[in-house]
Amino acid sequence: MNVDIDKFVASYPDFPESGILFRDISPLLKSPEAMSWSKTNLATAIEHWSPDYIAGIDARGFLFSALVADVLNIGSIMVRKIGKLPGQLESRKYSLEYGIDGLSIKQDADLKDARVVLMDDLLATGGTLSCAKELIESQGAQVVGCAVVVELLNLKGKDTLNCPIFSLTQYDD
Repeated sequence: MNVDIDKFVASYPDFPESGILFRDISPLLKSPEAMSWSKTNLATAIEHWSPDYIAGIDARGFLFSALVADVLNIGSIMVRKIGKLPGQLESRKYSLEYGIDGLSIKQDADLKDARVVLMDDLLATGGTLSCAKELIESQGAQVVGCAVVVELLNLKGKDTLNCPIFSLTQYDD
């Protein structure tokens, strides 16, 4: 099955604020064919990195990380927004194109020497993935790559990550 993924990514100008073009994956999530295609293509693209875990980033990254981890028969880790996980945490703040946010990971995740792929729905400036990468590496793991559904090339997020990046689709605007 071949899917034109761009048909399943909606665009909303000036959301969440003026000057931002928001790329929405809701139509992709609604389509069983597009989701199946995305899951299969993400798994195929990253399997040669030989990950032990996929770290899904809160919240839309979870939608893909658990599915892909299941295909690859590996574990999935949650990288959550600050205040969403219990227990002993490692947390970091980062900048978005339109504000500041933060992420946390459990300190007892037992990731020493693990090979981890970061997964999210979108790569823009790279702030979210860079923050997640720092958190995973602070636990002794190696981030072997990042996989996203949508990459916004003009924001050059790839330049901030220093690891392989795979995206299902890319946009220049």
